[in-house]
Amino acid sequence: MSVQTMSLIQKYNVPGPRYTSYPTVPYWEDQPFALEQWKQTLKRSFLASNQTEGISLYIHLPFCESLCTFCGCHKRVTKRHEVEQPYIQAVLKEWDLYCELLEQKPVIKEIHLGGGTPTFFSIQHLTQLLQEILSKAEIAAEHEFSFEGHPNNTTKEHLQGLYELGFRRVSYGVQDYNDTVQKAIHRIQPYENVKQVTEWAREIGYSSISHDLVFGLPFQTLQDVLHTIGQTHTLMPDRLALYSYAHVPWVKGNGQRGFKDADVPKDDIKRQCYEEGKKKLLAQGYHEIGMDHFALESDSMYQSFKDGSLHRNFMGYTASKTQVMIGLGISSISDSWYSFAQNVKTIEEYYACLEQNEIPVLKGHILTSEDLIIRQHILNLMCGFATSWADKSMQFAGIDEVLDQLEEMSQDQLIQINDSSVMILEKGKPFVRNICMAFDLRLKRKIPENQIFSMTI
Repeated sequence: MSVQTMSLIQKYNVPGPRYTSYPTVPYWEDQPFALEQWKQTLKRSFLASNQTEGISLYIHLPFCESLCTFCGCHKRVTKRHEVEQPYIQAVLKEWDLYCELLEQKPVIKEIHLGGGTPTFFSIQHLTQLLQEILSKAEIAAEHEFSFEGHPNNTTKEHLQGLYELGFRRVSYGVQDYNDTVQKAIHRIQPYENVKQVTEWAREIGYSSISHDLVFGLPFQTLQDVLHTIGQTHTLMPDRLALYSYAHVPWVKGNGQRGFKDADVPKDDIKRQCYEEGKKKLLAQGYHEIGMDHFALESDSMYQSFKDGSLHRNFMGYTASKTQVMIGLGISSISDSWYSFAQNVKTIEEYYACLEQNEIPVLKGHILTSEDLIIRQHILNLMCGFATSWADKSMQFAGIDEVLDQLEEMSQDQLIQINDSSVMILEKGKPFVRNICMAFDLRLKRKIPENQIFSMTI
């Protein structure tokens, strides 16, 4: 790695959001947010977009049989599978409340099962959940249903049953194949397990198989990352993510206190893992998509990146956009485009709200007109590496302040600034989060006293 690159990493490696939303969750204004306001913005967006583009559903299935110490998701660790049925009934009750609120039958374009570990649930229970959800909706012609599968407990029955319900994309959490790293993050899964579930999915007919890899994990070396990518190449998933490990040990309950800060690779090593890993992936025929993602030309994510329809929301990158995303289950976040709403974070609170026939929202944010414009700029940068304010509808009062902050990045040759647009250069792609932060007026108006975000590099 060159001295200049090292200097840029040292300069720009600061805490920053990953921008699955704008404003980011810590900057939501809970007041004067109210559940009724959320309902009204949701109905407004739903009626405007349901028939033309449909809606997305994210379903959070929080149970895991063991704790992976690299994970920052909301989950409940248990080996008691009798918890499955009560939770499914609760999710179905929440869906019923949303269906009663909406004045048309929902047209479902996307479903994503996340967790936790969705494949903790039996295929019988997942089938019950999905059949009842779909019985109250229509399925869009061009739909995409996906789920996160754990290589150790995803069965052929899981894959076959979900395929029959319309699922065509599965994502497997691989992380790293090194034994020492796997022990540190408490995620022991041999290559043979990943190979088996990948081959099953192909045999059944899944059109998009994804592997999630992580760099910057405790005890991980550059050779570990390259070895994992080499093993991944033998299975040739259609797309993959090469995520930066977000070390946030201050977040309650995420298990990251199971190893020391000194065990985590330093900034220069971590960035080298990404750069060398990226070179290897590009040589294997993958294309870099947005931030941290790679896809073969045959995959829908690559096609959406090329034609400008790539979208980013709380599910990460998606190959198509819907104005409405409803999140079901604990901690799920819903998006009506004009507002966000997050559910309560514990199972006990979730059940209690539903027993009172209440949509279990904990907090939210109604976007201002400025928020909506900045949100679009950040989406443009995250999905297409460029944005423009030539159109009057994309102009906002703080644009001069943004340009002042971008000037230094222009001098560092990370971006090219034109009369009314910004384009991220190849050299600047690793710093896309920093570039988006220049547009984040809420972050600039209130710098957090304590670290709340992971480092950008």
